[in-house]
Amino acid sequence: MALTLYSLIQTAILCTNAIAVLHEERFLSKIGWGVEQGVGGFGDDPGVKAQILNLIRSVRTVMRVPLIIVNSACIVLLLVFG
Repeated sequence: MALTLYSLIQTAILCTNAIAVLHEERFLSKIGWGVEQGVGGFGDDPGVKAQILNLIRSVRTVMRVPLIIVNSACIVLLLVFG
């Protein structure tokens, strides 16, 4: 398999899908990254862990509909062009 622009885009889509399907109660809380761990005080700089949790929540919230559309387009492209 050659390294093409399409394979790089497909890799980014797969990584975004992996972030989008992480469930907070079932998976993240078991490794200590649940909801209560990300709460910080007002004016405090959030740590790396809190920023990663915020990124995961943002990806799940914002990218839900665009991921459905992009995944559907990738499936159609794979079916048409092989």
